[in-house]
Amino acid sequence: MRSCNRLLAVLALLLSAPVAAQEPAITQADPARPQLALMGTIPIYWGEADGMGDLIRGEAHAHWARDVIEEHAQPIPLDYLTPEALAPFNMLLMAQPRGLTAEENVALDAWVRGGGRLLLFADPMMTGESRFHIGDRRRPQDVALLSPILTHWGLELWLDDTQDEGLYHIDPNGDPIPVNMAGTWRSVGEARDCVIEQDDLLARCAIGGGEVLLVADAALLDIMGPYDGATTAFDRLLTQAFPDFGDQAGNDGQNAATQTESPELSSNSNCHAGDANHECAQIGEEDSS
Repeated sequence: MRSCNRLLAVLALLLSAPVAAQEPAITQADPARPQLALMGTIPIYWGEADGMGDLIRGEAHAHWARDVIEEHAQPIPLDYLTPEALAPFNMLLMAQPRGLTAEENVALDAWVRGGGRLLLFADPMMTGESRFHIGDRRRPQDVALLSPILTHWGLELWLDDTQDEGLYHIDPNGDPIPVNMAGTWRSVGEARDCVIEQDDLLARCAIGGGEVLLVADAALLDIMGPYDGATTAFDRLLTQAFPDFGDQAGNDGQNAATQTESPELSSNSNCHAGDANHECAQIGEEDSS
């Protein structure tokens, strides 16, 4: 009984303590600023935290890229992609996301085709440092597993594993981007809607009413950075992917939400946003290879 009373006293003390240092689990949208949905295993929003305790105490290793984003817009973290989760946004940044489920692949495709703009960092071999060991779920995912949606958009992500590891810059157009063991994009099928550039590091795709900018490396976003040129390169990619940064267009997700069904999916496989059945296998199955 005494132990129980002590426990209750401790709980009461915790509940009555100031909570100003705590960051809310879900950020409230600020209607006065554009909003950028954010998803991925690279911890841009929360920083690299060893559990909730680090977040509460403010001891998480903050990610420098969040400051760059907040110069333009308010980042809003997403854990799972559904039509409902994506509907308030027309801008989405995905930084080395985990493998997507069937429902997420379909929802993302429909959202882009409905007018959404996506900046995607997909790294075939992550090289960035982390406080967590390989295999720890808190560590950024080592290999991008996005083949279903990429193939559906007419792209493949390749890695030359004979290249030397080490940071260097790709800058054929005078815009240096720091990379390390970078991948390359290749066209598959009828990839009429994608243009591959910057030594095959970048791909720009017009998908339905939306646009996607894909980067085949994520060394730029190493939390231990920013490396030389990383801040400028990241800012430039953001403004290229989201030309509406700085005005209110980022808050209006209605254009992206009006088309909740992908024409190709509907006509070819009876696939609808939010549908995870076997008929959606072409883009719906998570790539586990």
